Amino acid sequence: MQRLRSPLLVLLLSCCLSGSKANRVYVHPFHLFAAENVSCETLQTQTVKPLQTLHVASLDVEVLTPDSRDSSKVDAHRQNITERTAVLAELLNSLGLRMYQALSSKQQSTNTLLSPVNTYGSLVTFYLGASKKTASSFQLLLGLSSETDREDCVSLVDGHMVLKTLQGINSLVDDGPKDEITTQVWAFTRQDARLSEDFIQGTQDFSDTSFIRGVDFSKPQEAEQLVNSFVEKTSDGKVKNIFKDVNASSNLLFITSFNFQGNWRTAFQPEKTSLQEFHVDETTTVMAPVMTHTGRYHYFNDKVRRCTVVKLSLSKRSYMLLVLPHEGTNLHDIESKLLTDVISGWYQNLQEGLLELSLPKFSMSSATDLRDLLTNMDPEIEAKLLGSQAEFSQLSNTKPFSIDKAINKVLFEMSEEGTEPQDKKQEDGIPLKLSINRPFFFSVIEGDSNSILMLGKITNPTLE
Repeated sequence: MQRLRSPLLVLLLSCCLSGSKANRVYVHPFHLFAAENVSCETLQTQTVKPLQTLHVASLDVEVLTPDSRDSSKVDAHRQNITERTAVLAELLNSLGLRMYQALSSKQQSTNTLLSPVNTYGSLVTFYLGASKKTASSFQLLLGLSSETDREDCVSLVDGHMVLKTLQGINSLVDDGPKDEITTQVWAFTRQDARLSEDFIQGTQDFSDTSFIRGVDFSKPQEAEQLVNSFVEKTSDGKVKNIFKDVNASSNLLFITSFNFQGNWRTAFQPEKTSLQEFHVDETTTVMAPVMTHTGRYHYFNDKVRRCTVVKLSLSKRSYMLLVLPHEGTNLHDIESKLLTDVISGWYQNLQEGLLELSLPKFSMSSATDLRDLLTNMDPEIEAKLLGSQAEFSQLSNTKPFSIDKAINKVLFEMSEEGTEPQDKKQEDGIPLKLSINRPFFFSVIEGDSNSILMLGKITNPTLE
């Protein structure tokens, strides 16, 4: 049997290299991303360097061209896997699981979808515009604090380096026109405000296209309609009516869109797709189109957590871990105990075998309000990062300045077709039948960096 490489193994090893026999020295995440000549800067310092700002073009729904980019500041996206990549993957995976648990616990009866990579990128972009005290709170949540600073000062990391590493992770997935990740960023600010060069550059560091526009918020209903129309047009209709309840006193509306489009590595046979029952709960059943494929899969029957885990390859580098609770087991009980070492343990225990796998066809999209998400995690975290205690003195020349809305849009689209020719060879043996006919959890992982790109659950496959 082909030996499998453990997902997150690199990350878990990085936590204990200092005690291993390998001649490698553990490097704290802060030092991998620290700015040059970093020092602990006093939080209450009176001397603040002048803010470098740029004028923001007014929004015009007829001008849909993305913001131009300085080629001298654009790194080659595709990169080799480095210690920096692996450590950042560990950080975003850990925070992503915490955020997913907070989100899913509020959406127990509905489909849920979150992108740890995209959410992490949004927070780092905001970090670039934060005051030192607020930046310190961001670093703590992101896992990027130096841990040696005094209470009255903070050592800052290079946010641009973090964002470019994130985009490098996304670029690893691209495997031709049918397997790719597309990231877009929009920021709409009040017309009289200029935004910092750092923040604007940050919106470009981890996105494929970005749009920064000035808006007259004095007539909020008109502004809301204008902004939503612009986002819909520039997203090719994928993001609609994203902003609601826009306020006349708004300073900044922010949205990112993370779109994963791909193919199953091995095709499901269209002739074997049929309507079958899916048990939403004990009393509700829906009819859903179900794909079936018989072949060799890597899977694991976890008797401790009472679930079955199956690996589905999506491209050369990305794969899905699909987790089906055993009958009588609550999906929420499994989700609430998810940690990176749990996912790593599943992967390490996968064994190859012949399966007749039946999986409902599904595509998903979600829009997550980051302020609500942070509140679900801990109201104190939301207050310090985006709420009443947050200060963004490095974001604009307008004081005070707030981030009024921050939305993450995630889209997951899979084709029934495969990227490889269907093997007509008849597999020997009697396949184990596994029907995904009740609520299940899944994670999409980039296999080289071991970054979790998406976390989600399907409670009803007939709902997008």
